[in-house]
Amino acid sequence: MSDDIRISFEFFPPKTAEGKAKLYQVRQELQRFDPDFYSVTYGAGGTTRDTTRGVVKSLIEQGISAAPHLSFGGDDEETVGTLLADYKSFGVDRIVALRGDLPSGMGGHSQLVYANQLVAFIREKFGDHFHLEVAAYPEIHPEAKSYSDDIRYLKGKFDAGANSAITQYFYNPDAYFHFIDQCQAIGIDSPIYPGIMPIINYRNLARFSDSCGAEIPRWLRKKLESYGDDSEALQDFGVDLVSELCQTLLENGAPGLHFYTMNQTGPSARVLDNLFGDDD
Repeated sequence: MSDDIRISFEFFPPKTAEGKAKLYQVRQELQRFDPDFYSVTYGAGGTTRDTTRGVVKSLIEQGISAAPHLSFGGDDEETVGTLLADYKSFGVDRIVALRGDLPSGMGGHSQLVYANQLVAFIREKFGDHFHLEVAAYPEIHPEAKSYSDDIRYLKGKFDAGANSAITQYFYNPDAYFHFIDQCQAIGIDSPIYPGIMPIINYRNLARFSDSCGAEIPRWLRKKLESYGDDSEALQDFGVDLVSELCQTLLENGAPGLHFYTMNQTGPSARVLDNLFGDDD
């Protein structure tokens, strides 16, 4: 694997002892790809705060680079500042700074919630200690007023002090390349890493994509639907499709890949083996 290609994996914090054991196994299996870091998600309004913190602490104690996701959500500055101080004391040097979502019933709550504000807050309190990742949306954030507004908002996150961005997943590489062109046109020159979602289950993927605004091209929906309950054939097709997507991205200048693993080894590992070979 080329040293100048950044590979990272995303986990969600498990809720059960069995889930924690599985995640430990998945991490061990993915380690052969020598990832730059593992990110760990954070529920709406910090609803998984303690479990995210626990997973991150465990990874750091194993000598593994871990990047917790973080948002203000329903938390105040003191709570977030304390959590960041804990992360710094653990040895965390990377944060995925997000707007996040407010918990149900807090829609009218007035406080800092936007990612650029969180980035600015972290820089004010902790200087340059943390490498700050932010989110980017090649197919536009579902709440964005326009394509250009969304790109300007991303620039605001970089202007506030972000180092790099990770995109929402997509299956049309042209969407990513056009997005990069438009970002560069307004002065964004920081790396933007494509987020990669392996295809594991069509129904779950379609439901999640519809809710978050990620586009599944019509031809791909029809193709995935055609597999019905044949999950093995669907996943084989998905591995080939996502491998081709990743190859196209890397050959045309993408600086790396960030895999949304869904706490599974197989799909991401098969794609990476297709790209770089299966030698340890």
